[in-house]
Amino acid sequence: MTAPAPSLLEAMLPAVFSVVASTEETADTITLRVQPQASGTTAFGPGQFSMLYAFGVGEVPISISGDPGFAGFLEYTIRSVGAVTKALSALDQGDPLGVRGPYGVGWPIDGASGRDLLIIAGGIGLAPLRPVVLHVLANRSRFNSVSLLYGARTPSDLLFNFQLHEWRSRFDVDFEVTVDRGDSAWMGDVGMVTQLLNRVSFEPDNTTAMVCGPELMMRATARQLQAHGVATRDIAVSLERNMKCGIGMCGHCQLSTHLLCRDGPVVSYDVAEPWMEVAEL
Repeated sequence: MTAPAPSLLEAMLPAVFSVVASTEETADTITLRVQPQASGTTAFGPGQFSMLYAFGVGEVPISISGDPGFAGFLEYTIRSVGAVTKALSALDQGDPLGVRGPYGVGWPIDGASGRDLLIIAGGIGLAPLRPVVLHVLANRSRFNSVSLLYGARTPSDLLFNFQLHEWRSRFDVDFEVTVDRGDSAWMGDVGMVTQLLNRVSFEPDNTTAMVCGPELMMRATARQLQAHGVATRDIAVSLERNMKCGIGMCGHCQLSTHLLCRDGPVVSYDVAEPWMEVAEL
């Protein structure tokens, strides 16, 4: 006998989690590590998101940025850009917050097994892709070549600096970083992340690409990948829209025939391309 489906009220009721740690990534971005106080799942697939509730303020969708191989806690990388994210960013160790989810369709990791893998991130787009990187590095033998290409506005906007050094030191991953504007201490590349594609080797007809960042960056990257011979069906992108319920009920995140909280946020580019070519859609 199957369990009855949860009611709408039950589905919208967040589990109470507590902050375990807060790490400053940049001047306006932090990573929260949280764990359930009593009930609440910590299992998730890379690319899924949660609805985070700052008590007395409101709720926002935030991608899970932690390691899917570690049970017991979740991590969220949050940029402070509004009232709710500002309240979440101000939480200290032991403070409560509400968590619903995980929700949505994640990155096609299983389908990438035995293939070359390109992980391409722009800005805070590295956060939703970080679980992919951690999973792939823990299961490196399942994949052919692995390349991680990351671009940020400035050196001070780079996320996960400690791990970036770890990833760069590995011999089984091609890792390239660029910034839009360097500073006096920056010795690396300056320019768009798309220029890094010429630095790495991959077989276009046996490649899976996962791309996350600003929409303009994802569109430009997808075009470059297509120019290199990667099929649109083998390019996955993560789309953002105004998610409110997370369970496909309210329609705020509808994009054409898709509800991104249910049918996304990760979709293949053969699905997303017609939408991303329409201004203001």
